[in-house]
Amino acid sequence: MVSKHINSVVIVGGGTAGWMTAASLSKAFAHLPISFLLVEFPTIGTVGVGEATIPTIREFYQKLGMHDIDVMRATNATCKLGIEFQNWNSIGSSFFHPFALYGQSVRGVPFHHYCMKLRASGYKADISEFSLGVQLAKSGKFTFPSENPPSTMSVFDWALHFDAALFADYLKDFSIKNGVKHVADKVVSVNLRADDGFIESLSLERGEKINGDLFIDCSGFQGLLIEGALKTGYEDWSQWLLCDRAVAVQSESHEIPLPYTVSIAEKAGWRWKIPLQHRAGNGHVYSSNHISDDEATDCLVKNIDGKLLNNPRIIKFTPGRRKKAWNKNCIAVGLSSGFLEPLESTSIALIELAIDKIRLFFPDMSFNEDVVTEFNYRTQVEYERVRDFVIFHYKASNRTDSEFWTYCRAMSVPDELSYKNRLFKSRGHLVKYPHEIFQASSWTSIYNGYNYLPDNYDPQADYFSNAYLLNVFEEMRASVKSTVEQSQSHNEFLNYISGIDP
Repeated sequence: MVSKHINSVVIVGGGTAGWMTAASLSKAFAHLPISFLLVEFPTIGTVGVGEATIPTIREFYQKLGMHDIDVMRATNATCKLGIEFQNWNSIGSSFFHPFALYGQSVRGVPFHHYCMKLRASGYKADISEFSLGVQLAKSGKFTFPSENPPSTMSVFDWALHFDAALFADYLKDFSIKNGVKHVADKVVSVNLRADDGFIESLSLERGEKINGDLFIDCSGFQGLLIEGALKTGYEDWSQWLLCDRAVAVQSESHEIPLPYTVSIAEKAGWRWKIPLQHRAGNGHVYSSNHISDDEATDCLVKNIDGKLLNNPRIIKFTPGRRKKAWNKNCIAVGLSSGFLEPLESTSIALIELAIDKIRLFFPDMSFNEDVVTEFNYRTQVEYERVRDFVIFHYKASNRTDSEFWTYCRAMSVPDELSYKNRLFKSRGHLVKYPHEIFQASSWTSIYNGYNYLPDNYDPQADYFSNAYLLNVFEEMRASVKSTVEQSQSHNEFLNYISGIDP
C-alpha cells in the first residue's frame, strides 16, 4: 500500500506567524515522521505592530508546555486586561472593552437587561462598574482570575503586551529544539508542477532546492506563495475600512506600565499606546485619502512623551483577505492570508485560529477538496466576523469633525452586521454567529461604549422590582470595589516576575 501521508512541511517566512506555526505543528505531530523546515530570509521582515494580544495567546503557548511567567520574562511583557477607547464616540469620550463579564445573569436574562430596566427609571450607574476586569484595569491593579469565581461578575481573563520579535525568538528556540530545521536564505523562485499547478519546490538564492509536500506561506503582505506563485486573488474591504496605512515607532517609557492598551481616535484614524516593561510601542493607523504620511507621522510623534528608539516606519496595507487561505498544497497564515487593522488586537489571534485549523484538517497527499473547502469557509467567516466588529467602531461613532468620520457614520455595513445591530437595538438581543472571536460580553461593552442602547429590555426582567435590583446592584458594586482594593498593583506584579523585591 502506497503511503498517502504528508512527509515534509515547508514554512516560508519567520517572524511571529512562521515560528508560531513551526512550534505548534512540530509539537502536535512529533509522533509522526514528518520533517519541518522553515525558510527565513531578510527581505521579509516583521511588521512590528502586533505587540498587543487577546487571552487566546496564553492558551496557545500553554499547549506548548510554556508558562505565563516564563513567557513574560522572555518577552518583557506586561499584563493586558482590555482596551481603553478614547475619543471614539465623541471627542472627550472614553469607554473600556475588557476580557471580562458584566454583572450576573438571573433567570436566564442577561445582566444588561436589568441595567436597562433601571435606566428606564433614571438609574445612572454604568455597566462597567459591575465588571471586575474593568475596575482592576482602571485602578492599575492586577490579580490572577479566581479558579472558582463566586459569580460571573468576577469572571475575567487577561492577555499580554509583549515584544513580538522576542516572542518569535522564544518560539524559534523551542521549534529548533523540537526538530524544526532552519534555513536563512532568499527564495528566488517557486516551482510548480506542470500537471496540476501544485508547488513542487523552492529555489533559494544560494542554489539549494527545497522540496516539500505541504507549503505554509508566512511571508507577510506579499504572499510569496499564495499570491506570487498561485495567483489566488484578494478580497478588498476598503469600502468599510478606510484606513490603509500605519506609522509605527518604539519609544522609551518612564511611566508605570498600564495593564491595558490605549486606543485614541484621531481625525482620520487612531493611535495606539502599548506599554512593555522596557519600552513603549506607538502607532497611528490612518486613511491616506484623508491625511498625508507626514501629517500622520507628526500626529503620532508629537503625542509621544519618551525618546524615540528608532525612526517612524510607514506600513502600507489593504484591508481584506485572500480569496482562499488554502490553495492547492499551500496554506497562508498571518499577513499572507489577510489583514485587518490591529484595533482589537486580533492579528495574532487569527494566526492561532489558522494553526488550529491546520492541525484539525491536516491533509494527506490527496488534498481532499472537501477538507480544503471547509478550511477556507471557516477562515472566511472568522475574518468577516472580526471585520464586522471593527467596522462597528467606526459606524457607531457620533463624530462629525472630519470627512473621514462623516463617511463612516453614513456608510452602509455588511448585512450580517446590520442584522445583528437591528436585533440588539430592538430588544437587546445579542446574536452569536458561528466562528466568532468576540463573545456577547465584548459586543455588550462596545454597544454600551457608543451608547447604542436597546429600545426595549426583556420583559422577564420585570420579575424583580426596581427596589430589589437597586439593592443587589449596590452589593455588586461593593463586592467589586473590595476585591480591587485588596489586589496588588500591576507594577508590583511586574516587579515580582522580574525578581525585584518590593
